[in-house]
Amino acid sequence: MDYETARRFLIEQITATESNTSDTLLIRLNQGKPPVPGQITSILLALKVVFAALSEATTIDRELANTLHLLSVGGQKAFETGRRNGVDWPPLLREDLQRIAIACESVFANVWQSVH
Repeated sequence: MDYETARRFLIEQITATESNTSDTLLIRLNQGKPPVPGQITSILLALKVVFAALSEATTIDRELANTLHLLSVGGQKAFETGRRNGVDWPPLLREDLQRIAIACESVFANVWQSVH
């Protein structure tokens, strides 16, 4: 996966388009649905690619910064809202969302943090 593909994939995970109206991570979580199989792994891979590609960058574009923020904060908020509303989430989803948040933070910090 190259940087542009990873960037586009991450942006698609927070916004609905004609081609992915119901499979984005945030839409699924906000609907009380778990991620599709392999979605978390693909997001983490894309974040690692973005991290590596931006290691020498001094700025991050606004659209990507917003995407990283929403993946990090929005995913965990949707999870907690669903939990309070009685959604029976997969057992490791909370930890997966925390891994995404750590990876997003790593992009901003320019230091890859351990994502267990």
